[in-house]
Amino acid sequence: MKLLAFLLFGAFTLNLSGQVSHKQWDQLVKKHVSEIGNVNYKGIIQDKEHLTSYLTLLSNNPPKSSWTKDETLAYWINAYNAFTVQLIIKHYPVESIKDLGGSIYKVNTSWDIKFIKIGYEELDLNNIEHQKIRGQFKEPRIHFAVNCASVSCPRLRFEAYTAEKLDAQLTDQTKYFLSFKIKNDLSDPSQPKLSKLFSWYSGDFKLEGQTVIDFINKYASVKIPENANVDYLDYNWNLNE
Repeated sequence: MKLLAFLLFGAFTLNLSGQVSHKQWDQLVKKHVSEIGNVNYKGIIQDKEHLTSYLTLLSNNPPKSSWTKDETLAYWINAYNAFTVQLIIKHYPVESIKDLGGSIYKVNTSWDIKFIKIGYEELDLNNIEHQKIRGQFKEPRIHFAVNCASVSCPRLRFEAYTAEKLDAQLTDQTKYFLSFKIKNDLSDPSQPKLSKLFSWYSGDFKLEGQTVIDFINKYASVKIPENANVDYLDYNWNLNE
């Protein structure tokens, strides 16, 4: 039975138009990730052959120039999230992803470990986030789609990102993140307490002359005045399980 399940997972490779199928990842997260983003890492370890099969598929099929923007972006978001999960289960149990590396950002942190192979490239998680995603796409909503395996991160979505649904998925992720009080407390709009993501990546949210508050007001149910006294919540790096 286990072999049959593995073969069924492995059958999902490329779709008819030549893009990578993300059905393997979709099935894994539907099974092991809750709606609010809590991850059952022990369960994924039990299904690690399925994760390995999906990561091998990604490694052997890098994006092509013929792919659309959404096909390429969905690929890289799923790759970031899936390889992050692989990094965690390789070292599990672990209290925080930050425990897996050093303290010098872009030098020896967990996000600087070269354990990812895509085509002929050896990559780390920073390469994917900052070069493959942020470097190629002017899309601030990606900050609520990539998941760093931590409590304060946006949730790991319990479905794979796909080109067909990407815009709606990114919007949903953004709205959900802004509504989650432990990540963004907008209960007093005049003194909002925001995720530090809005400070760390503030420039990404200032497209076409808008402010960070303009961006938030586009997606949040509570509107923040432009002269609000903004504060930032402490970032909780504990594992998201």
